[in-house]
Amino acid sequence: MAEAGSFADRVKQQADIVRVVGEYVRLKKNGQNFSGLCPFHSEKTPSFAVHPVKQIYHCFGCGVGGDVFKFVMEMDKCDFMQAVRAVADKCSIAIPQSRERSPEERREQQQRTALVDLHREAGAFFARQLESTPEGKAARGYLSDRGLDAGAIAAFGLGYAPSGGDVLLRHLKAKYPEKLIELAGLASRDPSGRPHDRFRRRIIFPISNEAGKVVAFGARALGDDLPKYLNSPETPIYIKSSVLYHLDRAKEAIRRADAVILVEGYMDTIAVALAGIGNVVASCGTSLTETQVKLISRFTRRIMVNYDPDTAGQAATERSLAILLEHNCDVRVLALPGGKDPDTFIRTEGAATYRKLLEEAPPYLDYLIGRARQLGVAGAEQKLRAMNFLLPFVQRIPNALLRSEWASRIAQQLTIDEPVLREALRRAAAERRSEVKTQPVTGRAAKPAERRLVQMLMETNDFRVRLAEEIRAQELHRGLETEKILSALLEVCAAGEAPDATTVGPKLDDKNRRLLFEMAFESGAESSWEEAESCLEVLRCRKSEEELAVVQRQIEACAGSGTEGDADELRTLQARKLELRRRLAKAAP
Repeated sequence: MAEAGSFADRVKQQADIVRVVGEYVRLKKNGQNFSGLCPFHSEKTPSFAVHPVKQIYHCFGCGVGGDVFKFVMEMDKCDFMQAVRAVADKCSIAIPQSRERSPEERREQQQRTALVDLHREAGAFFARQLESTPEGKAARGYLSDRGLDAGAIAAFGLGYAPSGGDVLLRHLKAKYPEKLIELAGLASRDPSGRPHDRFRRRIIFPISNEAGKVVAFGARALGDDLPKYLNSPETPIYIKSSVLYHLDRAKEAIRRADAVILVEGYMDTIAVALAGIGNVVASCGTSLTETQVKLISRFTRRIMVNYDPDTAGQAATERSLAILLEHNCDVRVLALPGGKDPDTFIRTEGAATYRKLLEEAPPYLDYLIGRARQLGVAGAEQKLRAMNFLLPFVQRIPNALLRSEWASRIAQQLTIDEPVLREALRRAAAERRSEVKTQPVTGRAAKPAERRLVQMLMETNDFRVRLAEEIRAQELHRGLETEKILSALLEVCAAGEAPDATTVGPKLDDKNRRLLFEMAFESGAESSWEEAESCLEVLRCRKSEEELAVVQRQIEACAGSGTEGDADELRTLQARKLELRRRLAKAAP
C-alpha cells in the first residue's frame, strides 16, 4: 500500500492506469470505463475492466482486481517497490536519487549485521559442543543411529545445545551484549527475570537464508522434553514464512532438475539430500506460505510434495496444494507406503526405491481423488460430498480449460453418471466455485440500499464520517449480505482515512472482494445526504422487521401461561409489537 505523501503515493496519483494496463492488454472504451480480455485467465468475451477515474482494474470473470501497482506486480512478477519504479518509468515520472540513510536506518543495518555475526558464532559453538564434549558424544550416537556420519554432520553444520542453563549465554556475552542475544532468540528469561539459554539438550539444525547466512536454528529434543522441535523466534533477520530450509544449498540442483521436492522436516531434508537428491527443501516449522511458493517459483514450477502420510501430513499436503495451484505450479504428490516419512523410508527401503517412487508419483489430482474416494462414492450423496472435497482445489487452477478438463476427469474417476451431478460439477469448476450446489443461485448479491451505502462510503467526502457513525451506532450492517464489506469500510473510516476498493479489498475473502469491486465499478448519481438517509431508513426497517418477528415468537411463547409474571411480560411484548408496527407503517411509502 502506498503511504500518504510517499513517492509511491505520488506515482499512483500521477500515473494513468489505462496507459499502463494498455501496454499489456488491448483496451477499448466502454462507457466511462475501458475493457479488454483478462490477462490472468483465458476468455473469449472481455470481462476485464479498467476505471480511469478511480484508477482501479477488476475482472468480472476470475475476480482479480487492484490498483496500478498490483497489476504490474502480477504481470511482471515483481515486488512492490519494483512495481513503483516500473510505473514511474512508464509514465515518465522522475525517480528521486537514493538518499543517505538516516541514523535510525544505519542503526538497524548495524543491528542486522551484528545478528548475522552472532548466529555464525552460535553455530560454531553448537558444532564444537557436538564434536568435543561428553554430552555431544551421546548426541552423535543418536545421529549415527539416524544414518548421519561425521561427514554429513559437518556438511549440514549440525550441532548440540548442552543441558546447562546458560552455557551459550556466558560464551556469547564475552563478545555480544545480552540484549542482542535475547533479540536473536538465543536466550530468554525465567519467571524471576533471570536469563537462560533458549536451546538446551537438543540437536541443532542451522537455518540459512538464500545467501547461505545462518539466521536461525531448529532444535530437536534428545530426551522427552517438549516440544519435540523448538525453533528460533522471528527476528529482524529471520521471518519464518520467507525462509526455506536447505534452499541455499539446493537452488542450483533445483535449476538443473527444473523441479523441487518439498518435505516437512530437517531430518527428511537431510536424508533426501544424502540419497543424492539435492533439490529438496522444507518449510521451517510452519505451513507452506505464499511467500515461500513465490521463492520456489523463481527456480521452478514443478513441485513434488512429499509430506508424512499421517493425518497431520495429509492436512499439510492439502493446505500446500491449495496455495501451489493458485500459483499455477505443476504439482505431484508422493505418499510413501507403510506410513513412513522420507527419512525413515530411505533408511529402511533404500535411496533407489525412493527415487523410483518419486518418478512414479501421481499428479496432484489423482492423489486428491484417492483421498476423496475414502469418503465413499457408493451413492449420489456420497459422490456429492467427495466432489465438494475436491472442488476447492480445482477452483484454484487459474486456467479455465484445465479446470474443465479436471472436472471431466473427476466425474470419470468418481463414476458420476447422473447428468444433474455431472452438470453441477462442470458449472462449479467453470465458475471457480468451491462447492457443488444442488440448487442454482439466482438474484443479485446485496440489495440496492446496501450497495449504494458501500459506494457512498468510498466516494463521498462531505458526509462520510456522519454516515459511518450512523451505521456503526445502530449496527445497521449486522446480518447484511455486505456485512463484512461494510465492517471493513467502517474500520477504515474510524481511523480517519478514506476507504477505497484497493485498500479494503485485500482484507476480504474472495467472494466479498469480488462484490466490493463490482459495486465500485457501478455508476450512480451524485451522492446526497437525503439519499443516504433514505438508504439508512431501509436498513432500519429491516432491523425493525427482524425484531418484530422475534417479539411475535416471544408473544406466542408467553400465550397460555396464567402466571402474573408472564402476563406482565406479555403486555410489555404486545406494547413493543405495536410500537414496531407503527414505526414500519410510518416508514412505508
